[in-house]
Amino acid sequence: MASNVAASSGRLLRWMQKTYYNLAGFNQMGLMTDDTLRLTPDVVEAVRRLPPDVYNQRAFRIKRALDLSLKHRILPQEEWTKFEEDVRYLKPYLEEVQREMKEKAEWNAR
Repeated sequence: MASNVAASSGRLLRWMQKTYYNLAGFNQMGLMTDDTLRLTPDVVEAVRRLPPDVYNQRAFRIKRALDLSLKHRILPQEEWTKFEEDVRYLKPYLEEVQREMKEKAEWNAR
């Protein structure tokens, strides 16, 4: 019985995540979640550390989204970024930057 409730709540959570993802609208312009992060100093440094191919893909998605936004258009639905395909490509780099900044702050506090 408890496993049925857990499975049911897991499906509900997944449905809510997908619904929110689609309502946010950035996927309709081909963007990924990490493309929409506010450009804090940590994010800027993480973006700087991206491999060239990943950086170029990010730049293309952002440039295309800006163009679509100026034209008040969205991509055809088959080109939307799907929830299942959205990869948090910036996360490992961002975590590394944050670890380094924390360590640097600890060293400077001594």
